[in-house]
Amino acid sequence: MSSETLAAWLARIEQLHPREIELGLERVRGVAQALGLLPVTVPVVTVAGTNGKGSTVAVMEAVLAAGGVTAGAYTSPHLVRFNERIRVGGEEASDEEIVAALEAVEGARGDVSLTYFEFATLAALHVFRARSVELLLLEVGLGGRLDAVNIVDASVSVITSIALDHQDWLGASLAEIAREKAGILRAQRPAILAEREPPDALPAAAARIGAAPVLRLGRDFDVAGHDEWCFRLATAGGAALEVTAPANRALLPANAAGALQALALLDRLPADAGGALASAAPRGRREALSVGGRNYVLDVAHNPASVAKLVEYLSVTPCNGTTIAVFSVMRDKDAAAMISQAKEAVDAWFLADQPANPRAADASELAALVRSEGVALVSVSDNVRQAFRRAQAVQREEDRVVVFGSFFTVAAVMGQLEKDEKRHGAGR
Repeated sequence: MSSETLAAWLARIEQLHPREIELGLERVRGVAQALGLLPVTVPVVTVAGTNGKGSTVAVMEAVLAAGGVTAGAYTSPHLVRFNERIRVGGEEASDEEIVAALEAVEGARGDVSLTYFEFATLAALHVFRARSVELLLLEVGLGGRLDAVNIVDASVSVITSIALDHQDWLGASLAEIAREKAGILRAQRPAILAEREPPDALPAAAARIGAAPVLRLGRDFDVAGHDEWCFRLATAGGAALEVTAPANRALLPANAAGALQALALLDRLPADAGGALASAAPRGRREALSVGGRNYVLDVAHNPASVAKLVEYLSVTPCNGTTIAVFSVMRDKDAAAMISQAKEAVDAWFLADQPANPRAADASELAALVRSEGVALVSVSDNVRQAFRRAQAVQREEDRVVVFGSFFTVAAVMGQLEKDEKRHGAGR
């Protein structure tokens, strides 16, 4: 057994590649083949999209667990622990498993340079093979066509909603971004488009690739209802299938529908799929917490489209007091549009710098944007935890604090809330 810790390994792989992101499959596919990780011999569901990927995977995880299927799930980024990225049967892989996988990747790569994400992807596939999982759930990290996850051929592909994000990497238009996402599709393999009105380029790309069948939300499968969701799904044989479940406010119905439709095509929907759906709880996505008698909502919404969905959630789950935002965002995002989306739902803003993160937007610039919207209650802090503590200092029992803007923002607060939970003995 290695004497090197997981933390030491992660620090090392962060430094091994000169660039955080390098899209392309040749390098990572070659190492995967050297490790004997390809082809994958169990069913694979690959999920791409701008928003909703993590929630879609979380639903499938919960439903598969209810049906007794041991699934391996790979998602990114993590919020508190790297282990969150690699799960088997709903449980995080151990440090020892991940270290062994990273050692194997290091031993197989030779002089091939791999990014942090590529190391993580190969480590996940190594853990899943070692644990003999029955099905893989893979979340694309960025885009689709050139993302490391795409070295694995999907049995079923799910593409969630598409919005403008990561334009420097994926293109400046919805059409360009849609074509990049469509890169996960395979000829003669099912494609699930879990958005009612996807960009025209997406179904066109699916047709060009030869994906079949192509199932579209609102046409081939659907979800309806408010307090209870009724799903209309299609089986692999074309038969209609209905599933009902209590509405889960932590989820968007479209993402839940896409997840269930994927499992229906694989004949992996258990009798109690609805009950499992009700308990699905993706971390950091509309995550409602009560800690020490105070209420919080954590959401990794980091672009205008996802903030709009967060605002919808806040409107249907009102609190008795005020809504206080803790907000920090990356400088390459449309912060002005995000603030504009949220202004009617938020009564006070606590904005934060992220001094250790060169990508983060300057909090004083965010404050100017907030004030330009006519909001007077604005606080600027040196870091996210300081902003969060200041928000807590003014929070009353009837108020709620909503944390959003980036994964980094939510991660900083989530770690602090975990400590608070232990101190107060409170939970979700």
